[in-house]
Amino acid sequence: MTAYTPPLRDIRYVLDHVTDFHDLLETELFDHVDAETVYMVLSEAGRWISDVVAPTNIEGDQIGAQFQADGTVAMPPSFHTAYQQYVQSGFGSIPFDPDFGGGGFPWVVGLAIQEMLTSANMAFSLCPLLTQGAIDALLHHGSSEQQAMYLSKMLSGEWTGTMNLSEPQAGSDVGAVATKAEPVGDGSYLLVGQKIWISYGEHDLAENIIHLVLARTPNAPPGTRGITMFLVPKFLVNDDGSLGQRNEITCVSIEHKLGIHASPTCVLAFGDNAGAVGWPVGDEFTGMRNMFTMMNSARLSVGLQGLALAERAYQQALDYAVERKQGTAVGGAKGVQSSIIDHADVRRMLMTQRSWIDAMRLLTYTNAVAIDRARSASDQEEGQAAQELADLLIPLSKALCTDLGNELTSLAVQIHGGMGYVEETGILQHMRDVRIGTIYEGTNGIQAADLVGRKLPMRGGGVIFDLLSEYEAVAAELLSHEATDLFGQNLTAACGSARTATQWLLDNGLPEVNNALAAATPYLRLLGTVVCGGLMARSALAALALGEQDPEFYEAKLVSARFFGEQILPTATGLVGAVTAGAGDLFALSAEQLA
Repeated sequence: MTAYTPPLRDIRYVLDHVTDFHDLLETELFDHVDAETVYMVLSEAGRWISDVVAPTNIEGDQIGAQFQADGTVAMPPSFHTAYQQYVQSGFGSIPFDPDFGGGGFPWVVGLAIQEMLTSANMAFSLCPLLTQGAIDALLHHGSSEQQAMYLSKMLSGEWTGTMNLSEPQAGSDVGAVATKAEPVGDGSYLLVGQKIWISYGEHDLAENIIHLVLARTPNAPPGTRGITMFLVPKFLVNDDGSLGQRNEITCVSIEHKLGIHASPTCVLAFGDNAGAVGWPVGDEFTGMRNMFTMMNSARLSVGLQGLALAERAYQQALDYAVERKQGTAVGGAKGVQSSIIDHADVRRMLMTQRSWIDAMRLLTYTNAVAIDRARSASDQEEGQAAQELADLLIPLSKALCTDLGNELTSLAVQIHGGMGYVEETGILQHMRDVRIGTIYEGTNGIQAADLVGRKLPMRGGGVIFDLLSEYEAVAAELLSHEATDLFGQNLTAACGSARTATQWLLDNGLPEVNNALAAATPYLRLLGTVVCGGLMARSALAALALGEQDPEFYEAKLVSARFFGEQILPTATGLVGAVTAGAGDLFALSAEQLA
């Protein structure tokens, strides 16, 4: 099995040459951060993650989180050592507010650390990820008292956090939440209800768990308008910050899952007797809005999981392809077995992985930089443009990258041949672990519906059309270089296809909702592929300009981008028919006919 090598050079290339990272560091919000310090931090984080976290991955998969008779959850032994070192390192606090012990670095720096942590051990990384979402919600919506009491311990990782949305009868339909919250009279509430799918809802890595729970107060209106968010700690916290009595929260069970075995997915019961004590976060009935503060950053982080697991599986597949000898490649000596990397179809699979991984990193990091630019903008127009881009890219990052995580880890299994189907090689774990990514934090169908229902209509489609215009200008630059001429032609054509599909949805999807929903998933793939094509075009131009500085590295970047532009990008045009077909055939057959 292959050790994990953090792709630090690839990360730096994206930040230095394709995103607006250096401009970001010139803004007032981040002018205390310099690029070399960032790269020193990433290098140290990568070293620690590779040495300490990556070796826990197999044990986590084989031992998993263990549910105990007393309702506690025991984590694998190696997780305890790694997590305590994580707390001591301060890596988790890097992108957060210095007022609460954070480093004040851009979000994209935290995302880079998160990528490496997820590649090393996705199940382990989910604990900090959930805590990050809870921190974000409290920073935006918590009272000053809540922030003072909870945030410093959560930033350090001494206390962890969760999101409690789904219920047995609700699932993704958050408006059907039925957990009740009754006021006590002193500002606190007593919560009674059950929540499901709660990642790290119970564990023994940290001394306290801060649950953010959606519930209904008395006389709450129906649907999402009647939801309030509550802070409900596992242990109540005394005024001096010490831990008090155990709150009325019980872990009823944990799920037995296809993958991420060491991430405890809990069923939590609130209020077996009087009720679990909690306090509102933000105003009454603002829970849905507050939840989306967590949800958007979480969706980007889940998209990153597709990239991270594809990277880990690719590294292993590449090593196997070099070591494994089978058959004689074209031009090889007769009777001498060749490494399978010398066979054309294996090369095709490796290049597909390598090219999409580069594209996904560009997409997710560009998304994170847009979030940072929206926060740090010096004027309203600049901030609005950055926020529009960030909002548009969120469903693309989440859905496209997790779809690809499934596809690319499957390719890594294929490269292993029959041995890929054997658990001992370890390659199957990556495919099993990443499978959840298309499902949680809003299924990818929900992401596609968000894209056509909320993001496409921004400025009457203007946000998308403006982005396509930018990529058409980049395509014109590609056409001026012989090495990228075909890429330029294909990018121009793909942008045209995206324009056609977008206009069709504006004309036919918005007036007829089922047309939009029928088109949503193929449209997301189409648009996501074109956006990645535009970003890879920028990468190609950067590699051309920098080639003489390090010919081997920049040639690899150029070929990866060109492979995308010539062999992957044209697939976008083939999706126009699926987008513009309408909903007729989807509903033409009854359930009985489908059977």
